[in-house]
Amino acid sequence: MKITYDSTKDLLYIRFDTKEQTLTNIIVNENIILDINEDNKLVGIEIIEASEMIALEQLFPIIKNTLSH
Repeated sequence: MKITYDSTKDLLYIRFDTKEQTLTNIIVNENIILDINEDNKLVGIEIIEASEMIALEQLFPIIKNTLSH
């Protein structure tokens, strides 16, 4: 499992399976997107505006990425 947080976009991504695969996105609501693989298994969760929804300081290990546009 890998947890990453992009502070510039306030986006938290939790990836359960890191192997390369084709994913389908399922939009749960305006802040949560699920990544599902070809076997219909949950591979990742993307949380937009994460700092407003989760106590980020309690998640470890968080790798903070600074992404440029």
